[in-house]
Amino acid sequence: MNKPVTHLVISVFVLGISFAFAQKLEETPRLAVMSAYEPEWQVLLATIEVKETFDINGYDYTTGKLAGNDVVLFLTGVSMVNATMTSQIALERFNITGIVFSGIAGGVNPDLNIGDVTVAEQWGQYQEMLYGRENPDDTFLIPEWAETPFPSYGYMFPQNVEVRTAEKPEIEYRFWFAVDGEMLEVARSIAGTVELATCGADNVCLSHDPKLVIGGNGVSGQTFVDNAAFREWTFETFQAQVLDMETAAVAMVAYQNSVPFIAFRSLSDLAGGGPGENEIGTFFQIASDNSAKVLLAFLEAWSVRE
Repeated sequence: MNKPVTHLVISVFVLGISFAFAQKLEETPRLAVMSAYEPEWQVLLATIEVKETFDINGYDYTTGKLAGNDVVLFLTGVSMVNATMTSQIALERFNITGIVFSGIAGGVNPDLNIGDVTVAEQWGQYQEMLYGRENPDDTFLIPEWAETPFPSYGYMFPQNVEVRTAEKPEIEYRFWFAVDGEMLEVARSIAGTVELATCGADNVCLSHDPKLVIGGNGVSGQTFVDNAAFREWTFETFQAQVLDMETAAVAMVAYQNSVPFIAFRSLSDLAGGGPGENEIGTFFQIASDNSAKVLLAFLEAWSVRE
């Protein structure tokens, strides 16, 4: 008889702690500006007019002015779980009016090159998968209840993700999470106005002029991809411009919290599609700089929009 009562007391106590942790640190309306890797973050940190830095769970959240906007700037950490955690913390501890992501990515569309910056219209978690059983005839068996919204990669069948919102508390299954329409239009308005870098500080240079590409799809998953066959399947299956390890997780958090969202991702490598070894070690700085350039141009345009 005592166990249910004890459980109730513990539950109420835990809820009380949760509410305490979720108290706002301040009320200034801000854009959340985030990156996944240290070099990306440092480019933006050198530009922000710092007001205050908060240490939350070991992550620095820096408030201040950036390109005319009140922002909170932070690193998401690498991969989906870290990106989800740090994004949700920002939404709970600050008054977030929009989310803007800047970072590097692997190129999937064969028409894109290293240094190009992409602004996808929607993002999906393409490595949310069901692994099927192999049959003797080289086909794969999946449970009757399973859906197959996309072609499989061998035994790996992409799945939709489960999502709820305050407006729609019932379970919804979806794959794509769209960026904010107004933010996308502001991004379109700066196309052709940003001069992207062809060389890095270490004198490593591209053999082509990078470009800003607006539209198309982006996908994210827990795996660093350096495989030509998997890259080709990803492009054919999802018509993806780029792939990375964080953005779709943040897009889902934004959707669940009804917060406008957009992401700028610059190609640091070709996800296994290049002729030699993976290019990220050579070109990540150029890619980081280009993504940051586009982000800052977007923020300037966003701050003066009518």
